[in-house]
Amino acid sequence: MKALRNYLNKVKPNFEEGGKLHAFQSIFDGFETFLYVPNDTAKAGGVNIHDAIDSKRIMSMVVIALMPAMLFGMYNVGYQNYLAQDILVPGTLAAASFFEIFCYGFLAVLPKILVSYIVGLGIEFAWAQWKGEEIQEGYLVSGIIIPLIIPIGCPLWMLALACAFSVIFCKEIFGGTGMNIFNPAVAARMFLFFAYPSKMTGDQVWVSQDSIFGLGYDLPDGFTAATPLGQIGQGITPDASICDMICGFIPGSIGETSLYAIAIGACILLWTGIASWRTMLSVFVGGAVLACIFEQTGQSITWWHHFVMGGFAFGAVFMATDPVTSCRTTTGQYIYGFLIGAMAIIIRVLNAGYPEGMMLAIFFGNMFAPTIDHFIVERNISKRLKRGGTK
Repeated sequence: MKALRNYLNKVKPNFEEGGKLHAFQSIFDGFETFLYVPNDTAKAGGVNIHDAIDSKRIMSMVVIALMPAMLFGMYNVGYQNYLAQDILVPGTLAAASFFEIFCYGFLAVLPKILVSYIVGLGIEFAWAQWKGEEIQEGYLVSGIIIPLIIPIGCPLWMLALACAFSVIFCKEIFGGTGMNIFNPAVAARMFLFFAYPSKMTGDQVWVSQDSIFGLGYDLPDGFTAATPLGQIGQGITPDASICDMICGFIPGSIGETSLYAIAIGACILLWTGIASWRTMLSVFVGGAVLACIFEQTGQSITWWHHFVMGGFAFGAVFMATDPVTSCRTTTGQYIYGFLIGAMAIIIRVLNAGYPEGMMLAIFFGNMFAPTIDHFIVERNISKRLKRGGTK
């Protein structure tokens, strides 16, 4: 690492004012600050926090928290492929090794991660160069979340369009990271759902249809694999066991199926203090309350079933807690989280055409977050004025 630091110090003058590569200063700065914490600290008087944590380090920690969900998602993609083939040719799954199953999923998911980062970061780099600003690091997280919340059957060109849409229209036009109203990953998912609904819903998008480099098997074009939520939306009792739903061995978006993997990520985010436990807890409370209400009206799904199906848990842990697009006030975080959890269940139960509901709920939660914070702050100001005897 010292040799790398020395090399960066040696070439850095070329990218500074007057250097022959000054036009690419923002790109160099982006790589340097990603590898090393900047030496700059606050110089003004008053209360300041001086530590080695900056936004790039925070984003990197979120990426680490996403690793369990991503790795399990890769394995589940391969598992679903071999399981589907096992239905057609019994004994296929039993004959496949863990390495074969995981490699199949790894090779199927990796192109989506690469496309997401190449398109998203490419636009971020180009935008920074055009504006003469520093490269912002928010896409480090969005770039890995977007591939994890889409079906494995989503075409790469479609994913590229969604990434470009989310970066340009949901981040950069608002001023970049920290200024955006909507979560870019949620925006990408919403774009895909409304622009290409046939590629985001249905029974054929959750299992990879082709073999990859000799791994896995080609499946018939008409092969279907319904998610538990999709079956419920059709009025069918899910055929997956509760154990499989919790562990994640079910068809679904790449990173959303395993409750265990998501729980590990939640522990990392809460332990490091990056995510708000108030928001996270309130999402589950809001979902449980509304699910219990609907259960009393005759719905056959118990409240905890909603947590192990679809993207409810993933959205609550990794997306609703986004510090930029969620509420900042303490009371607002409770309201914001409850609103998202409740809205997700309402959409799931009352709209059979859109059984997921979580991403749309987070989208609306992002929309109302500034308003919630505004009223909380105004209420606090009013209470303090009254306490001080000021009208």
